[in-house]
Amino acid sequence: MKEENKKNLENITKQLLESIGEDPSREGLLKTPSRVAKSWDFLTRGYREDLNTLINDAIFTESAKDMVIVKNIEFYSLCEHHLIPFNGRAHVAYIPNGKIIGLSKIPRIIDHFSKRLQVQERLTNQVANTIEEILQPKGVAVVMEGKHYCMLMRGVQKQNSVATTSAMLGLFRDRDTTRNEFLNLVQTNSI
Repeated sequence: MKEENKKNLENITKQLLESIGEDPSREGLLKTPSRVAKSWDFLTRGYREDLNTLINDAIFTESAKDMVIVKNIEFYSLCEHHLIPFNGRAHVAYIPNGKIIGLSKIPRIIDHFSKRLQVQERLTNQVANTIEEILQPKGVAVVMEGKHYCMLMRGVQKQNSVATTSAMLGLFRDRDTTRNEFLNLVQTNSI
């Protein structure tokens, strides 16, 4: 993050503290503006990252033809409507078509898009579309389950609500059996 943007965030945070009735010169809040600026730098780094650098040529020619699934990938993001966090887990699958990706790159793709102001619906589709673009597989499936603190902490205050979104491309959209296999596998307990 540029130094100018960091200073702007610090000033905005001081104004916010004053606006809610706090004293930014109080001992416990003295370093808060700086901490908040650093936090926003981290939580929004997806705007400044280069996706190709994250993937780092970890795409390989491979004759594998069966479904590849990485599930229970933790994610967290910030709701663009309230600037309040949401977090959860993602399940991602693809069916190779001559190429595979290093497994650790799938969580990195999720992190890349979740480190922006988001809505879960868009995030789910960005992950699916990126994997499709990079690998050109026979199909891609993404299911994300999220707890939205804008619903838990304020508004309707429903503590046990979970939002589930999905994106199904290629064979996952066209074949019920393929989609159902994926959905059944992500519901089974892990290791």
